Amino acid sequence: MSESFVKEPTQDELKEWLKPIQDPEILMSLVDLGLIYTCDFKEGKVDIKMSLTSPGCPAADYMVSEVKKRVLEYPGVTDATVAIVWEPKWDPKEMASEEAKEKLGIW
Repeated sequence: MSESFVKEPTQDELKEWLKPIQDPEILMSLVDLGLIYTCDFKEGKVDIKMSLTSPGCPAADYMVSEVKKRVLEYPGVTDATVAIVWEPKWDPKEMASEEAKEKLGIW
């Protein structure tokens, strides 16, 4: 093995890396909101599937751009795609972190 070998990141590691990216309207992490569904790493490329709080989200392009830009900064990532998906439908009661639920007033 080469000394420069970079360990393949897990989905959890990539999601942790993406935590600084916030929904600009809610001002909460996309990861904590449960909007980042999957982060699949293979041979330097990351495929991300994410959702939005609503289909008409005015910040959709901005958030996709920020997610892609951030993941490309992760060591060993050479390419990335970010796709917005609508299945499963985003449900903050089921998908958001406990901290996000508390901030959103979801009990």
